[in-house]
Amino acid sequence: MLSSLRVPLALALGVTLGASVTLTHNVLAEKEKPEALPLKDLQTFVEILNRVKSDYVEEISDEALLENAARGMLAGLDPHSAYLDKEEFREINISTSGKFGGLGIEVQLQNGFVRVVAPIDDTPAARAGIQPGDLIVKIDEASVKGMTLTEAVQKMRGEPGTKITLTLLREGVAQPFAVEMKRDVINVSSVRARMLEPGFGYVRVTTFTTSTGRTLNEELSKLKKQTGGDLRGLILDLRNNPGGVLNGAVEVADVFLDKGGIVSIKGRERDANREFNATPGDALSGRPIVVMINAGSASASEIVAGALQDHQRGVLVGAKSFGKGSVQTIVPLQNDSAIKLTTARYYTPSGRSIQADGIEPDISIRPVKVTRDNDANPDVEPISEADLRGRLDGDPKKNGADDTAERKKKLESEQQLAETDYALYESLNLLKGMAILRGKP
Repeated sequence: MLSSLRVPLALALGVTLGASVTLTHNVLAEKEKPEALPLKDLQTFVEILNRVKSDYVEEISDEALLENAARGMLAGLDPHSAYLDKEEFREINISTSGKFGGLGIEVQLQNGFVRVVAPIDDTPAARAGIQPGDLIVKIDEASVKGMTLTEAVQKMRGEPGTKITLTLLREGVAQPFAVEMKRDVINVSSVRARMLEPGFGYVRVTTFTTSTGRTLNEELSKLKKQTGGDLRGLILDLRNNPGGVLNGAVEVADVFLDKGGIVSIKGRERDANREFNATPGDALSGRPIVVMINAGSASASEIVAGALQDHQRGVLVGAKSFGKGSVQTIVPLQNDSAIKLTTARYYTPSGRSIQADGIEPDISIRPVKVTRDNDANPDVEPISEADLRGRLDGDPKKNGADDTAERKKKLESEQQLAETDYALYESLNLLKGMAILRGKP
């Protein structure tokens, strides 16, 4: 995601505990000086500064006052612009190194509380059942009200193995509740793949890194090998994917697109505008794709979903995505601090803005929990023609051998998938239907 022009800083997609959402550029700005501020406004600012210095109940340094003024200036712009002091600037580097003690959640500040964008697979947060949209109101015994986002992140980070308790508010739950976790080393594998049924593959992308595109191609090659080259369709799971590196998103979309645009960046400055286009070659040769998204799919994952949707290359299922479609530029300052400034927006190939709008799925799937009917007898099947006395048998030359055991095994597998992940179960059914239609003249 990061095009580092002058400073060797890995790019974060926001402030996170294992992953991030804000696609960020890192540059050393050398632009023309802005127009001078009105002298009257500057005089008012100085007047306020002097009044606070002289009359505030406690003595406060000029440095602290000016830093607070800078924080307020940037915080008043949008939720993602911020002033970063030396320590916070260092934290940005740590959060993009991909290996530190934490919980594995992407967070942002909302109305004074810390909001969970998404937990990352196979991390303490995911294992503890933390969900997108949860509000963190306390970290151990400390209230997050009044904390900066960086302060909250620092409190949640720590040595692997140490315990931490988060107090959460969740929609639909009447009272706040506490969740205890152990910090762990956050080192997430961004791509995992497996076969769901013969001919139908599944790829889960948890975050976007500089190596995600390459890893995706490797996993697809393994799936094709398992099917003898006959991979009939694929499910691309981007649920609870908070984003990552821009180049990673572009490469993933390019895996499935043969031509056309992927994403464009547009800001106030003409030199900030960029377009990313697909290169020839579709790894699936046009075979059907179902893309799964939800409210925890943000930033880079929305870029991929939007590109595949605009090119009608995949059918999107699930729930509307998060709507994080802005670019943050990290600008180092002379005193070793930095500012993180929103400088552009992302647009899908058709020109849709992702910012605050999100990506609407083609087919909505509400969260549903499927449970087994304990009163039903799995060994009792409905009566069919084959069970009738004196029936006429089918043509033995055209009908295959009895596959009752294999069919029963398949039904049990489908039942298990429906119970554990109903949305994936429905997505697989859709994918199979698309593959059948594709195979017909």
